Amino acid sequence: MVEQNRGKAVQTTGHAWDGDLQEFNNPLPRWWLWSFYATVIFAIIYWVWYPAWPIASSFTKGIGTVTYQSGGKEVTTHWNTRGELIEEMQRGSETLKQQAYLEKVAAASYDEIANDPEMSAFTQSMAKVLFADNCAACHGIGGTPAKIGQYPNLRDDAWLWGGEIVQIQHTIEAGRTGFMPAFGSVLGEDKIEQLANYVLSLSGHEVDATKADAGRAIFQGTEGGCHYCHTPSGKGLASQGAANLTDAIWTVADVPGASDDKARIQAVEAVIANGVQRQMPAWQGRLNDTEIKLLTAYVHSLGS
Repeated sequence: MVEQNRGKAVQTTGHAWDGDLQEFNNPLPRWWLWSFYATVIFAIIYWVWYPAWPIASSFTKGIGTVTYQSGGKEVTTHWNTRGELIEEMQRGSETLKQQAYLEKVAAASYDEIANDPEMSAFTQSMAKVLFADNCAACHGIGGTPAKIGQYPNLRDDAWLWGGEIVQIQHTIEAGRTGFMPAFGSVLGEDKIEQLANYVLSLSGHEVDATKADAGRAIFQGTEGGCHYCHTPSGKGLASQGAANLTDAIWTVADVPGASDDKARIQAVEAVIANGVQRQMPAWQGRLNDTEIKLLTAYVHSLGS
């Protein structure tokens, strides 16, 4: 019995200190050894397959490759995270699904997009990203600029160049030049004040009736000539990008932010005196036809 137990006892290495302090010989578990060997093999394969070791000013490139499209050509290079990301964005399963849906949107009419909940949701999701990347810098997140006067608010349903699908698409494709001449040196302070009173009266603001009446003559006559673009009724011409002055929606003069009647008059006077010069770039050539279609549908939905 003693011999049997002795056979099962852990053996020592034969080393002893101070007579009774011994070093046992405990072998590592086999599972641990095999795991260690596996990590060594994995490391060797990794060093061969992927970029790994620095060499002077370069590094080992590995034998792994990644292939993707660039500039209309197929490019194959050594494996790297950037190349893998590009390949995934071009050939990944989600990308292929997205591409199939984009083709569906491209083939559909605007009415079909609007009446198909699934297609409409996809269009909104894609267009929000496009808008944020290309349009939000001027028009603000969601189509509302931070300040009146810089760029049009796309949510107020006051379309300077027209709010129909065809008009919005043309605006995005070709861009727009917003221009109103400066009348400061032409009319002088008194007449500009009269004109400002009349303009404010068109949207129902309290004004000096005498000055507004004098301003009406300037607006409707050849001296000011405002009716040529804003029309005699003041409703504006979409073909000229001329604002509707009767709807109380202000795209340049910050009338809503004015503290009192005098400040409102001054806000309109400043626009009449200094004029307006705004430029929206053309996006045709920068964005493809499908992207412009997505943006058109999205922008139209903001104002409707």
